[in-house]
Amino acid sequence: MSLHVVIGAGATGSATARLLAESGERVRLVTRSGSGPVHERIERVAADATDTARLTELTRGAATLFNCAMPPYDRWPTGFPPLAAALLAAAERTGADYVMLGNTYGYGPVDGPVTADLPLAPTSVKGQVRARMWHDARAAHEAGRVRATEVRANDFLGAQAISPFTLMIGAQVLAGSPASYPGDLDAPHSWTYIGDAARTLVAAARQEQSWGRAWHVPSSSEESARELAASLAAAAGAPEPRLNRMTKAELEEIGKTDSIMAEFSEMLYLYDRPNLLDASSTVTTLQVTPTPIDEVLAEMAAVPVGP
Repeated sequence: MSLHVVIGAGATGSATARLLAESGERVRLVTRSGSGPVHERIERVAADATDTARLTELTRGAATLFNCAMPPYDRWPTGFPPLAAALLAAAERTGADYVMLGNTYGYGPVDGPVTADLPLAPTSVKGQVRARMWHDARAAHEAGRVRATEVRANDFLGAQAISPFTLMIGAQVLAGSPASYPGDLDAPHSWTYIGDAARTLVAAARQEQSWGRAWHVPSSSEESARELAASLAAAAGAPEPRLNRMTKAELEEIGKTDSIMAEFSEMLYLYDRPNLLDASSTVTTLQVTPTPIDEVLAEMAAVPVGP
C-alpha cells in the first residue's frame, strides 16, 4: 500500500481521496479544518498547506502529492502563489510525484477545440495565476527536481460540484425557479464530471508517460447551457427551465455587493462562445473515458434542494 497526500477536500479532492482509498491505497487528506470523507484508509489532517515545513513533514514517505486545493475565488492572486510554492517545495524535498488539478484559464480565448499541448496565453488575472503555477512546476520538472503533471478540467458537474452552471442554473432548475446566466445559453460547452477529474488525476499519477505535460479531463457532455438545463430538469422531474441571459451590466451591478460575482466578468470569454476541450490524448494514453451525462445528471437530481 502506497501513501498518497491529497491537499484540499472540495468535491474533486474528496473524490480523489475516496478513489485512492477504495483501490487499496493509503491517503493523507490535508485541509485547514481536517475535514473530508470518512474511510478506514483516509487519514484526515488539519494543517495549513502554505506552511512548507509542516507540509514537507506530512508528505515525507508519500508516493504522490495531489494539489486539489483552491483559495477563495476572489483571492487567487494573493492566495494561490504561497500555496503553490509550498506544495512544489514539499514535492521537491520529499521526492513525491506532484499532480496538480488545474483548469483552462491559462489558455486565454481560443477559437476551436482546446488541445492540451496548446501554449498558455492568459488574458485574465486568474489565468495568469494558473499559468504561473504550471510554468513553475514544469520548470522544476525539466530541471530534474520533481516529476510534475497537470490535469485540466472545464466547468464542473456533479452532486457537490461548484461552477457557474451549478450555482446560477442547476440549483434554480432543481428548485423550479427562473435562472439568469451571464453567457451564451446556446453555445456548445465541455462539462467536466468531478468523478472523471478524480479518475484522470489518479491515472496521471500511475502513468509513466504523464509527467512534464498537461492532460484534459474527458467531457461528459458538450451540450449548451440551455440544453444541459433541460436535460437536468428532465432527470429531476422538474418544470421546464426558465432561463434568461444576464447582461454584463447586470453582472457588474451584482458584483458591487458580491465579491465572487465581481470576479466573473474577466472570465466571460469562456461562456460567450463555444468552449470545447479535446481530451483525446487522455482517452488514448491514460485510458480514461467520460462518465455518461445521464449518470451525472441523475446524481445531481438526487441532491435535496433547500434547507
